[in-house]
Amino acid sequence: MLFYINRGKTRSDGTTSVLCRITVDGKSTVMTTCISCRPIDWNPKTGETKCVRDNARLAAMRGDIEEAYADILKRQGVVSAELLKNNVAGSVTVPSGLLGIGEAERLRLKARSEETGSNSTYRESGYNQRYLAEYITSTGKSDIPVADVTGEFGHAYKAYLVRRKNFSPQYVNRCMRWLSRLLYIAVDNGTIRVNPIEDMDYERRPDARHRYITRDELRRILATPMRDTRQELGRRAFIFSCFTGLAYADVQLLYPHHIGTTSDERRYIRINRRKTKVEAFIPLHPIAERILSLYNTSDDEKPVFPLPSRDAMWFEIHELGVAIGKDDNLSYHQARHSFGTMLISESIPIESIAGMMGHSNISTTQGYAKITEEKIAREMDRLIKRRKSGTAYERKE
Repeated sequence: MLFYINRGKTRSDGTTSVLCRITVDGKSTVMTTCISCRPIDWNPKTGETKCVRDNARLAAMRGDIEEAYADILKRQGVVSAELLKNNVAGSVTVPSGLLGIGEAERLRLKARSEETGSNSTYRESGYNQRYLAEYITSTGKSDIPVADVTGEFGHAYKAYLVRRKNFSPQYVNRCMRWLSRLLYIAVDNGTIRVNPIEDMDYERRPDARHRYITRDELRRILATPMRDTRQELGRRAFIFSCFTGLAYADVQLLYPHHIGTTSDERRYIRINRRKTKVEAFIPLHPIAERILSLYNTSDDEKPVFPLPSRDAMWFEIHELGVAIGKDDNLSYHQARHSFGTMLISESIPIESIAGMMGHSNISTTQGYAKITEEKIAREMDRLIKRRKSGTAYERKE
């Protein structure tokens, strides 16, 4: 067995397919592994990539081939490369229909969501798969062979999303990325040679804006305790995130050992963010400390907050927004964005904010500066004051 990459066929995203050559008695055959990687990440000596998960899949495939070889040899007394390939291929091939490929990919994403504890990508794939299925059904078909997908199909689907579904440019792009993803899977599987919509232009969309709550809305949340126990837990967790910047998944994984005290008796949280694996160091605001005192801060066998899944808490957060009279829907992640904007408005250095929020790239932190109109106005006021002071000094001289 030899795992290698197809260096002569690199896609526009910079990746290429990982293939497996099986040789028996001098005769060879090649099969796909359904894995892709960048050429720079491939180690030809070890036959591995820099991705631990992909290497585990390659190791599992090697084990499957060895097991199939032994089984065929035992049953038939002779093994050929083609026979071995056909025996193993069933475990790595994907359906030839576009929607079938989508369902297979969703099964993989579901398993991945269970590993990571975050199902946002899997949930989003459900919407994208449904819209694609609706379009194919509107053409009078239950599915379409991936080999029949053309650039015209891509343009027609895009027009359907814009005109019939009236989707925003951002959501149109999400649906098109899902379609492209399925086509790249078909390329990796060898069903088609190239992605027919690889060069299609995406919709222009406005710059992303983080949604956050205002100081007045935060005051109203602080002053609006909820009667229902679960809704009050959601309110406290939301407030806690407003003053720590932790995402819901991070608050779920917060344990007593993440809470420490400095030499000058200042309490802090030090935790690796679940999404980026980057450490966040957060000095605790008195309000955050007060909320912590209401929950588990001693038993390290249990998390600090007894939180359910984020989806299960969605209704409680939505009701909180209704209770304070918020015009648009309140989402939990607005708490994290509010933390970032409040720190920016207080002129905290970008580097310090990045450390507290656990950003892997400081450009992510800089995005908060773009949406803080209060900070812009304050900086302008300071500039005007300095200019007035300078003018007055010059007149005095």
